[in-house]
Amino acid sequence: MRKWLFSTVLVGVVVVVAIVAVRHGLFSPRPVPSVAVTTIKGEQVRLGGLKGNVVLVNFWATTCAVCLREMPKLAELFEKYRSRGYRTVAVAMPYDPPNRVHNYVKRYPLPFDVALDADGTVLRAFGDVPGTPTSFLVDTHGNIIRKYLGEPDFADLEARIQSALSAG
Repeated sequence: MRKWLFSTVLVGVVVVVAIVAVRHGLFSPRPVPSVAVTTIKGEQVRLGGLKGNVVLVNFWATTCAVCLREMPKLAELFEKYRSRGYRTVAVAMPYDPPNRVHNYVKRYPLPFDVALDADGTVLRAFGDVPGTPTSFLVDTHGNIIRKYLGEPDFADLEARIQSALSAG
């Protein structure tokens, strides 16, 4: 009985430590995929080539209400920190027709890079994008330091951006 109780408590402690470590980004960060995206302006941006900047890679769709609701907040964060080396790349999902993405940006101008992923190359490179919105925060060394499923807690996101910019 004592051995069973000890094992149960030990498993519980390990689970709690793992949850805390994941929530606070204590596991080794993985590098951002060095994949190129094409912006709606026709420019090529290699995500792995943005070292030196803190970058938010946001997967979104024009058919996603949560995505559209978060866009003004993402624009606000971008404007606030862009002069300090913060970038945002919004990657439209492969099923999002390019004309809808263009029309959205024409109607609601976004100050950051908006990219099309027509063939799913960027989506496959990230590998774990279960739906939209999904965002990845990348530090100045090119490592993914946080993944957000759904609309992020913007206070947490801003704090992490500030921390990553300060750590430089």
